[in-house]
Amino acid sequence: MSDATVGEDRDGSGGNVGVTGAGATGKGAGAGAGVSAGVGVGAGEAGGLGRPDAPGPIPVPQEPDEFAVQISDQIESFILSVREVAKGDDPDSAVPYLLLEVSQLLLAGGRLGAHEDIVPDERYEPDAGPEPDEDDLRQRLATLLEPIDVYSEVFDPYVPRSTPVACRISDDLADVVANLAHGLSHFRAGRVSEALWWWQFSYLSSWGLTVSASLRALQSLVAHVRQDSPLDELDGLDTGTDEDEEQLAREAGRVMEAELGTMGLRRRGRR
Repeated sequence: MSDATVGEDRDGSGGNVGVTGAGATGKGAGAGAGVSAGVGVGAGEAGGLGRPDAPGPIPVPQEPDEFAVQISDQIESFILSVREVAKGDDPDSAVPYLLLEVSQLLLAGGRLGAHEDIVPDERYEPDAGPEPDEDDLRQRLATLLEPIDVYSEVFDPYVPRSTPVACRISDDLADVVANLAHGLSHFRAGRVSEALWWWQFSYLSSWGLTVSASLRALQSLVAHVRQDSPLDELDGLDTGTDEDEEQLAREAGRVMEAELGTMGLRRRGRR
């Protein structure tokens, strides 16, 4: 699952991100949900997640409102908890702890998804600094979760006869941590609307799908243990084959193409 490209134009003139159908995040949906972010929030042109048409004055650090503080607290708590679990000090409790943290993160994601479109103050995304390297976290989680790290998933449950592909919980969680940490850098720098925009956009396009898949895998593991139902041997479930990588790329391409077409997203570019 790919992240949004940093530094591209988020123009609000027809190239915005909008969600149609059930669960739409337009202004009406946000009002119906009864949630207001307060800072940098509004319906962009054509009702999408866009940028103002022209750059304004140099922004000053923003004071976050209650909604922004709650979302950032949930995100920071998830990042800290996953890193703590990955240390391996309590391996027997790793899966239940991860199930709890992933479930709580999805609550924050659901609030972002139900919110009206968040519009950042600047046309272009400011530099958030170096991207975090989560390879060490990935390796620690993979070691901790072996041999139940690999699970089977389909990218889009609405695509008929989708072929399941093999995924890793360790890859999922490390990617989500890196994605969320990017927005947290904006939040800590006082760019509140930027952070909220990033978390909302990436929830709809990236980490929401990834975390949802991980939740199903973790919940299944807990259910098997609590119901004394041993897992069958994971015969052939592996992420390391070329065929899996090609299938993964094809499935991801089809889903992304459908999403981009539905959401009206235009690739952003520097002027």
